[in-house]
Amino acid sequence: MSKISKAVPVGRVVGLWRYPVKSMGGEALGEADVDWNGLPGDRRWAFVRENLVQSGFPWLTARECPCMAQYIPSFRDPGNPDTSPTVVSTPSGDVFDVKDPALGEELCQGGVRVIRHARGIFDTFPLSLITTQTIDRLGEMVGEKLDVQRFRPNILVDAEDDTPFQEDTWVGKVLRFGSARMRVDKRDGRCAVITVDPATAKRNPSILRAVHQERQGSLGVYGTTVKQGNVVVNNTVLIEP
Repeated sequence: MSKISKAVPVGRVVGLWRYPVKSMGGEALGEADVDWNGLPGDRRWAFVRENLVQSGFPWLTARECPCMAQYIPSFRDPGNPDTSPTVVSTPSGDVFDVKDPALGEELCQGGVRVIRHARGIFDTFPLSLITTQTIDRLGEMVGEKLDVQRFRPNILVDAEDDTPFQEDTWVGKVLRFGSARMRVDKRDGRCAVITVDPATAKRNPSILRAVHQERQGSLGVYGTTVKQGNVVVNNTVLIEP
């Protein structure tokens, strides 16, 4: 009888986030159901820049509007994000319905509209993951302690050992956490959004420069759901054979 290989623990989940509005602040979760479209409620809304002729990237993001990271969206009914009204708290303390034209005008005068997509508005894949070791190592490279929200992951993993960038070695493999399973599809190519400090909206170009020079422009990984299930902070992360 042949031996059956077992899944190997590679870390534990230490953070979960969904981002109701593309490029705005994240909503921290203690647990989440992972479905075929990622985390329910993730990136369901996005602001579209008007008057862009045949643009392949029409979204208004923190690249164009760094202060977007300081706007915090949430669902009135967090347990039912697909039907719940979505509201946005601004840096000044005002609260808008995401569909209120005044919110778009505040972000970008005379040039944006908001859209909703039931399956989420993703650049590549519906799940993103990064390890604490990778963020810490990049921080050492640029001489700054980096906020995880610069990288906008759905899942933050504290790995079993201190080797940075080890999520790169998971590409093509399946991870299991809780009752959910995720295939790691590719490395996460990065843009100028990671230069924006989510707390201050100030830019540090050296962060993106280091990622391009040392990591071929990628940091963290993207993935897709293999099996729907529930994931909870502190779940063990296992890599399947």
